[in-house]
Amino acid sequence: MTMATPLKSSLDLAPTQLLIDNEWVDSLSGKTFDTLNPATEEPICAIAEAGAADVDRAVSAAREAFELGEWAEMSPRRRGELLFALADLVEQHRDELARLETLDNGKPLSQSLSADLPLTVQCYRYYAGWADKIQGRTLPVDRPYFSYTRHEPIGVVGQIIPWNFPLLMQAWKLAPALAAGNTVVLKPASNTPLTALRVGELIVEAGFPAGVVNIVPGLGSVAGMAIASHPDIDKVAFTGSTKVGHSILAAAASSNLKRVTLELGGKNPNIVFADADMDAALAGAHFGLFFNQGQCCTAGSRLFVQDSIYDEFVDRSVERARNRIVGDPFDPETEQGPQVSQAQMDRVMHDIESGMREGARLLCGGNRIGDRGFFVEPTVFADVRDEMTIARKEIFGPVMSIIKFKDIDEVIRRANQTIYGLAAAVWTRDISKAHAIAHAIKAGTVWVNCYDVFDAAAPFGGFKQSGIGRELGEYALQEYTEVKAVTVKL
Repeated sequence: MTMATPLKSSLDLAPTQLLIDNEWVDSLSGKTFDTLNPATEEPICAIAEAGAADVDRAVSAAREAFELGEWAEMSPRRRGELLFALADLVEQHRDELARLETLDNGKPLSQSLSADLPLTVQCYRYYAGWADKIQGRTLPVDRPYFSYTRHEPIGVVGQIIPWNFPLLMQAWKLAPALAAGNTVVLKPASNTPLTALRVGELIVEAGFPAGVVNIVPGLGSVAGMAIASHPDIDKVAFTGSTKVGHSILAAAASSNLKRVTLELGGKNPNIVFADADMDAALAGAHFGLFFNQGQCCTAGSRLFVQDSIYDEFVDRSVERARNRIVGDPFDPETEQGPQVSQAQMDRVMHDIESGMREGARLLCGGNRIGDRGFFVEPTVFADVRDEMTIARKEIFGPVMSIIKFKDIDEVIRRANQTIYGLAAAVWTRDISKAHAIAHAIKAGTVWVNCYDVFDAAAPFGGFKQSGIGRELGEYALQEYTEVKAVTVKL
């Protein structure tokens, strides 16, 4: 493998400080942390490290903007115009932002350009269109009263962004919150802060008033928990692991009972019936697991294949995995880059070892690639049993587990035997079977004969321990508004 040279021209345009009240400032402690290039393990630059005191500053700026500033008096239509302006700026800087995302996260540049950037722009434009259409209802109460509802912004919102899709997850959270009229204190992941900070510059350039969006990079255990527990933050939105989600929920409850939305982990069943289009199912299963180095909460990491086609499906899946191109994320031929960090790579390798130890059949991969960069071979296990660690734990890496099943009743029962309920998929030519699976699986999203199809209009979120609330679509606006009933005697 050859590694790309870091793009200094892009880095010159990326700020490394905190954005508070539309000003770029150092942390009060003066602390910084390095963000690394996961393909080379080399530091890219030092980023200001926000602490609790910096979160306090950001919350104060956001509160003032929400209650007293220009934002508080701004019309919904004008808010929409600002979001449209931001979408235009993100689109104008798509190449730069894609390169920053690939440099900081390790995902192939081709994917940053084809998926992350277009979906980010789409999200900002979708909610820009919603800004002046958030409205209440008149209610037919008993006379002589006139009763109606108002959908009002919640207030100051804390948002904690993950490292697997930094640019897109920032849009998923910022766009509906701003469209509804809230102000925001946002913490990007410490592994991948660069695109969030660059978008902060574009937010100021677009004309958002001071204090509306504040960006405080830092450690989750410090800045993240300061946001979750802050008594003057009215709502917190978090995307990340289920374990951390529990901590966020506890902190929110113990501080001021703030509103909470959580998009957490998944161990998602991807079900292939014998009557499926084999080629389409193979391609979908490969994409659904290995996309983004397997670092997707929606990854189809429990691949259930019907017994009559199991052996053929396994053989062809292994062949495709062995031919997967892993390497320099800036090479246009690369399909898979590095894992995001040393810690993440080590976790994946530990899970691969557990699969071998517990008796799953390793058919390809299983090793680290090279000694520089956090690269892991595309890995396929067959003969995986439900009780194995690799069939229960969210691995968040390029590890495919293929599981045999006999019939529809069995696979529904087994697919639902998990603490998670984020996503699922079914591959079949039988429309009745497809709907039966879609209705029976306990998950927030079910794909039929496709995988990882996202659109800003379609809500996303989980059942069970995969989360609370929804992102995207009109449903996300409900998570950023309070409903007030007003009744007038006539």
